[in-house]
Amino acid sequence: MSSTYNVRTYNNIASRGLERFPTGRFAVGADIAEPDAFLIRSHKLAATDLPVSLKAIARAGAGVNNVPVDACTERGIVVFNTPGANANSVKELVLTAMLLASRDIYGGIQYVNTLAGVGDTAELDRMVEAEKKRFAGRELVGKALGVVGLGAIGSLVARAALDLGMEVLGYDPAISVDAAWRLPSEVQRMENLQSLFARADYVTLHVPLLPETRGMINAESLNAFRPGSVLLNFAREPIVDGDALKAALDSGRIGKYVADFPIAGLIGHPNVLLTPHLGASTEEAEENCAIMAANQLVNFLETGSIVNSVNFPMVTLEASSGFRLAIVNRNVPGMLGQMTTLLADRRINVVDMLNKSRGNIAYNLIDLGEAPDQGLLDAIRSVPDVVAVRVIGG
Repeated sequence: MSSTYNVRTYNNIASRGLERFPTGRFAVGADIAEPDAFLIRSHKLAATDLPVSLKAIARAGAGVNNVPVDACTERGIVVFNTPGANANSVKELVLTAMLLASRDIYGGIQYVNTLAGVGDTAELDRMVEAEKKRFAGRELVGKALGVVGLGAIGSLVARAALDLGMEVLGYDPAISVDAAWRLPSEVQRMENLQSLFARADYVTLHVPLLPETRGMINAESLNAFRPGSVLLNFAREPIVDGDALKAALDSGRIGKYVADFPIAGLIGHPNVLLTPHLGASTEEAEENCAIMAANQLVNFLETGSIVNSVNFPMVTLEASSGFRLAIVNRNVPGMLGQMTTLLADRRINVVDMLNKSRGNIAYNLIDLGEAPDQGLLDAIRSVPDVVAVRVIGG
């Protein structure tokens, strides 16, 4: 059994991430044949792009809308993402967005650029003094920021806003224990979105795109906003209903909308600022995402452990010096018993094991006291509802 793993890369992966693959044990590159894993950024994958050899896909970023996750789950392919790796980068862009929405910095820069032909310093000063009042704005200190979604990015935004002297309101009905520990105690937890919208001068969205969050900002919810408030969307475009948003902007219910994606029908709107997907576009974020994605693939391929998967349970079992079976099966009753019976019939000792499930899929790590032979592997693969079997070690 070969101990070399093949990883095919797509897009330009940061070199510091590629350096995480141990030399001699991993072959990594864009032209790798029979890949055990893909490492991607924005490359769009279809179900037909998944070779028989593929065991895992790591997306260097939080979103996996460019990965056919359901098809991967059916095939027993683990899909990883890198939550939090670009959190600081997005946080800083959100802070920039709040400042741009509060102070007409962009308009002021555009105005100054029109003065390139004015050569007289006194005249230049007179013109600037006469016009600068057009670009007056307001300060953030003392204003209320509503943070919808208190995960890795939302909690960082909340903390930074507190440091700026803002009042921070938070809403996240699905907040994890880890996220709750990260959250500053000064953040006021709101029981519902309507209460948050009614009190906030600024609202920033940091929720994933799910069926229940698609269009969560709609005509009804926009009516709960304070007149003239600022809405920031650095999550996903479909979370906000475009038609309802335009109506709210035109009526003045929403004073400014700032988002990280161009939106047809809103480009050029006087109260809209749009950036071209810059949330993770920093050297540091790209490196952090690549390093995390690479580490996850190395850990999975060499030990079978799974951390930060979007379709499989988290399963971590201390690395074994012997042989390990990694078995994927559909989550139906009696599966584990059938596997252990096959081992017992061959008098193979189980040293350690872990079984976890997520939705319709289950994952098992079983450490053995001796090498499994081909007959045992074939027998396990023949069990109905077993999806994939892999031997690690030896």
